[in-house]
Amino acid sequence: MKDSFIKRLRITSLQFIIAISFVAITVVAIVFTGFSMYNKSAKIAEENASISAGQLLNQVTLNLNNYVGSMLEVSNLLDVNMGINRYTPGKELDDLMKVIVGTRTDIVSLMLFSEEGKLIGSMPKASLKANADVPREEWFSSIKNKPGVFFSQPHVQNLFAGKHNWVVTLSKSVFYYDSQGTLTQGILVVDMNFSSIDMLCSRINLGKKGYVYIIDKHGGLVYHPQQQLLYMGLKSENSEKALGYISGNYIETHEGKRRLITVRTVDNTNWRIIGVYYMDELITTNREIMDYAVWISLIGIFFVGAISTSITGKITRPIKELEKSMEEVEKGNYDITVEIKGEDEVMHLANTFNSMLSNTRDLMVQIVNEQEEKRKSELNALQAQINPHFLYNTLDSVVWMAENGKSDDVIVMVTALAKLFRISISKGRNIISVKEEMEHAKNYLIIQNVRYKNKFRYSITATDEVLELRTMKLILQPLIENAIYHGVEYMVDEGEIQISAFIEGEELIFQVKDNGLGMDEETLDSLLHKIVEGSEGSGVGVRNVHERIRIAYGNDYGLEIESEREVGTTVRIVQPIVREPS
Repeated sequence: MKDSFIKRLRITSLQFIIAISFVAITVVAIVFTGFSMYNKSAKIAEENASISAGQLLNQVTLNLNNYVGSMLEVSNLLDVNMGINRYTPGKELDDLMKVIVGTRTDIVSLMLFSEEGKLIGSMPKASLKANADVPREEWFSSIKNKPGVFFSQPHVQNLFAGKHNWVVTLSKSVFYYDSQGTLTQGILVVDMNFSSIDMLCSRINLGKKGYVYIIDKHGGLVYHPQQQLLYMGLKSENSEKALGYISGNYIETHEGKRRLITVRTVDNTNWRIIGVYYMDELITTNREIMDYAVWISLIGIFFVGAISTSITGKITRPIKELEKSMEEVEKGNYDITVEIKGEDEVMHLANTFNSMLSNTRDLMVQIVNEQEEKRKSELNALQAQINPHFLYNTLDSVVWMAENGKSDDVIVMVTALAKLFRISISKGRNIISVKEEMEHAKNYLIIQNVRYKNKFRYSITATDEVLELRTMKLILQPLIENAIYHGVEYMVDEGEIQISAFIEGEELIFQVKDNGLGMDEETLDSLLHKIVEGSEGSGVGVRNVHERIRIAYGNDYGLEIESEREVGTTVRIVQPIVREPS
C-alpha cells in the first residue's frame, strides 16, 4: 500500500510538472517569436522612414538649390550688365531692374547701395526712411569689401516707408560706374519673398507630425513652420548636432520623444535643411503587427491552457480550496474546518491543517486568559502600593495634631478620612465616577489644609457632563500630595492648588496645577524619565498613576508635566472618555 501511494504521488507530481513545463515552454516560444517579429518590423519601418525622409529632403534641397541658383543668376545678371555694358545709375539700370522684377514674382525688390550705404537705385522705386541706417544692417556689414554672397535670416525689410515685407536678403559686393563714369564699389541687394521658401518647405509631409526647417551655417533659424513659437520661446529645437552633417541622418530624443533627423545642405548658402520625423508614428504600423502576433499568441496560449487545465485540474482544484481556507485564517478567522476530497497527499495536508487550527485556537484562548489575569494582577499590585503610602501620611498628620491638642482639626480630618476611605474601598471597584474621584480629592485637600494650617487655598471645578464619566480611582491624590510636598510647602506666600476636569477632543483631562516653587528643566526631565522608564526613587505615587493608566488604557495615555521655576507646576492626566454603561 505504501508503494502504491508513492507511485500515485510520483505520477501526480509528474503530470503537474509536465503540464506547467508545457505551458511555460509554449509561452516562451510564442513570446520570443512575437518579440523577434516586432523588432524586425520596427527596424524595417525605421529604415523605410529614413529612406522616405531622405527622398523628400532631396526634393526640397533640389528645389531650394534651383531657387537660390536663380537668385544668384539675377545678381550675376545685374553685376555683369553693370560691368560690361557700363550701366550707370539711371534709366538703363532702372529698366533692367524693372524687367527682372516684372518677370520674377518671388523677388520683392532689387537695390544698389554705395559703400557708404547711400541708395543708388532700386526697383520698385522707393525712398529710404529718414531713420534708415543701412550700414548697420547685417546683410550690408557682412558683405562689405568681401567677395562672395551673403544670405540673411528671414526678417522684415523696413527700409522703405509703407513697406514691411518678410524677406530673405541676398547681398553681394559689386562694381558699378557712377554718373561720372568712375568704377565704384557698391552693394547689390536682392530681397527674396520668404513665402516662396515657406511654400517649398510646407508642402513636404514627414508623417502626420513631422516637418522641415532650415538653419544657416551658424545655427540661426532661416525657416520653421512654427517660427513664431520659436521666437516667443514656446518651442525649441536642438540644431547643434545637425551643423556637423553635410548630408545624413540620426536619431535623437527631444522633449521626451524619439525623432529621426535627416540633414541636407543647400549649395552656395551652407543652409542645413533638417527633416524631423517622429518615431512614435511608426508604432502604429508596428502595433498592427504586434496586435496580430498577440492575437495568435493568445489563441495558442488559450488552447495550451485549456489542455493543461483539464490535465491538472483534478490536482489544483483541492489545493486552491485549501489555499482559500488558509487565506481566511490569515485574515484572522480561525473558526473554520477544511473539508477537501482529492488525492492522498491533499487529504493529508487538509487533516494536518485542521489539527494545526485546533491547537492554535486552544493556545489563543489560553494566552488571552493569561494576559487578562496578568493585567488584573498588575493593576492590583499598583493599587496596593498607593493605599499604604497615602494612609501612612494621613495618620501621621492626625497623630501630630492629636499630640498638639487640636481636637477640632482631628475631628475634621478623621471625618474627611472616613469619607475618603469609603470612596477608596468603593465596594472593591477600581473604576468609579469622576464625581467620586473629585470628592476623594476634596477630602484629601481638607485633611492636608488642616494639617498645614491653611497654608494654601484650593479650588475644584468640573462640569456636570464630566462628573458622570468613569475613571480609575485614586489617581488625583498622589498628584495633589506631590503638589503640596514639593510645590507649596516651602513657599513664603500662600500657595494655591487648582483641580479641574474637562473634555478635550476625544479625551478626558484631569489637571492639577500649583503656584509652587516649580522645577528646573533638568529635574523635570529626570522626573519624566522616571515616569516613562519606571526607575526607583522619588515620585513613586506619580509614577504608579502613570503606569496604572497606561496598563488600563494603553501607551497613548498617561501623565504630562509642565513646570517652571518660581512659577509652578501643571500635571495633566490624559485618558479616554468612558461613560456609564447603559
